[in-house]
Amino acid sequence: MDNEIIQNSDSVSKEVVTEVRREEAVLKAGALQNAILNSANFSSIATDAKGVIQIFNVGAERMLGFTAGEVLNKITPAEISDPREVIARAKALSQELKTTIAPGFEALVFKASRGIEDIYELTYIRKDGSRFPAVVSVTALRDAENIIIGYLLIGTDNTARKQVEAEQKKLDQRLRDQQFYTRSLIESNIDALITTDPSGIITDVNKQMEALTGSTRDELIGAPFKGYFTDPDRAEAGIKLVLSEKKVTDYELTACARDGKRTDVSYNATTFYDRDRTLQGVFASARDVTERKRFEQALQETNVELENAKLNAEKANRAKSDFLSGMSHELRSPLNAILGFAQLIESATPLPTSSQKESIEQILQAGWHLLNLINEILDLAVIESGKVFLSLEPVPLDDVLYECQTMMEAQALQHGIRLTFPQSDEPRFVWADQTRLKQIIINLLSNAIKYNKDKGSVIVTCTDLDNDRIRISFRDTGDGLEPEKISQLFQPFNRLGQEARGVAGTGIGLVVTKQLTELMDGTLGVESTLGVGSVFWVELRSTAAPEVIIRKTELATTPPPQPKTGKSHHTLLYIEDNPANMKLVEQLIALRSDIELFTAINGTLGVDLARSIKPDIILMDINLPGLSGLEALQILKEDPSTNNIPVVALSANAMLRDIELGIQAGFFKYLTKPIKVKEFMDTLNLALEFAQENK
Repeated sequence: MDNEIIQNSDSVSKEVVTEVRREEAVLKAGALQNAILNSANFSSIATDAKGVIQIFNVGAERMLGFTAGEVLNKITPAEISDPREVIARAKALSQELKTTIAPGFEALVFKASRGIEDIYELTYIRKDGSRFPAVVSVTALRDAENIIIGYLLIGTDNTARKQVEAEQKKLDQRLRDQQFYTRSLIESNIDALITTDPSGIITDVNKQMEALTGSTRDELIGAPFKGYFTDPDRAEAGIKLVLSEKKVTDYELTACARDGKRTDVSYNATTFYDRDRTLQGVFASARDVTERKRFEQALQETNVELENAKLNAEKANRAKSDFLSGMSHELRSPLNAILGFAQLIESATPLPTSSQKESIEQILQAGWHLLNLINEILDLAVIESGKVFLSLEPVPLDDVLYECQTMMEAQALQHGIRLTFPQSDEPRFVWADQTRLKQIIINLLSNAIKYNKDKGSVIVTCTDLDNDRIRISFRDTGDGLEPEKISQLFQPFNRLGQEARGVAGTGIGLVVTKQLTELMDGTLGVESTLGVGSVFWVELRSTAAPEVIIRKTELATTPPPQPKTGKSHHTLLYIEDNPANMKLVEQLIALRSDIELFTAINGTLGVDLARSIKPDIILMDINLPGLSGLEALQILKEDPSTNNIPVVALSANAMLRDIELGIQAGFFKYLTKPIKVKEFMDTLNLALEFAQENK
């Protein structure tokens, strides 16, 4: 009995425990259900079997803006969804499931009603009309007999994810655009582009590299870079050089295509890295330089041809200069005798008769004219050869004009021409070579006098122009020129028919004058009126006066020293191989009782005699047999016993370069043949003064 009571008591206790546990489970489930229904993080919408909303939780209210009272038993979830999406879903499900599904609530729950798990994206419409994307999970609610009594739609706001997806799409598109842009740049490059890893294996190429090698991109990627060049070792060395130097420029290689075609390329490369500065490999370009190589070869050949042509031209020019120098020497040597002896006869005692004097004047006139012709031809040749050396400096124009006026007055007086020169209170200076400027002015004055009318005039004027230039005009009263003749004025040897009038001239003077003017950055022009006269003008750049002006005046001839007790007390050694020239100088020195003359017929004898007698002055020809005058001078300068003796050159080599070479060699003075007696005597006096001061 007691046992039964005890057993019954245990049974009751177990039932109580079970019931308590059941109540606890119900309470927990209820709490969980309440937590889900009251969650603000997702919407929970429950409907009856027809879709009318029965539950609308706090999350649904927050997301959609409706209160539960506004929707319960009034609308279906389809009415808060985007109608176009609902229609589109109905159409898509109808095709997928091969059955007609009406747009509306049925489209939202059709899969769930068939026991199919259904999660989809949908746009919800809030009470204020705004929209947001949602992810909706649909579940069919069934009773104990498995009959659908309603549906549960749980939704989450998908806005953040959509934004992330949109941003990701933008980034992906940007990346694709960047990749396309980069690829376009690579492919549009005219050079073959290659990337390799640090070991020299190709990782990428462009179309130009495919064309260069005759291989496809797939064939090239993964292959060794060095395998596509005629010298693999040099190509591999190029990769290593980039890795060590970080950069390579103009590294020459020869690419070899699959068909054997070879292409000279200029390889330029640099290393490239990832964002962590880890070396990734080498980025290289290979530019086709085949045409450049051909051009360089052609240019080199052309340069060789030009160099040869230049050498030939220089050789021809030297030959021309040597010929002109030789011709000058050959012409001046006989002229020296003609003019020298004519001058001696003219001043001989007794004086020549009137008829003899007239003949002498004809000889001198013809001789000096021939000398002038030689000078002008040589001047033209030198100018055309480009070997004119000018010493450009501020030149006092008024002084030069005065000198030229003094020199030309006798010629003007002989023709009855009146010369008028400008007078100026302020000195004017032009940028010029003084000697050449004097030559230009004398030539223009000479023409204005020669081609003038008897008793005519020549008016010289100077005009300051606005462009910092000075115009020197020479107006004559001659016959003037026809327009067609003006264009022929500066043609060499064209005298425009003046030779028929018996006026002396060469037709070269104006050509030389024009070229000299242009070499001094000047302009020579002419205006002429037939029957009235012509105006020749020269424009030169004006310039400021130099800080110190030393006016050049002609050296006065010093009176010869008086002989001591009737004996010579100066000695002169003349080294000359031409007997006529020797005779002429002998007669000139005979006029100087204070000078004793010694002679030598070649350079070797001359040097020996100079060392023996140690003369006060040495007069030396240049073109001597055996030892030349320049060589003899060098020997005399190196000998302490003769190096202080002034040596005067007397030569028929009268070209400017000959004179300059002579002065540079150390001649005291350089006189040219034919001898001008006054100049010769003045030079002797200067040399004697120098010798006396240096004894």
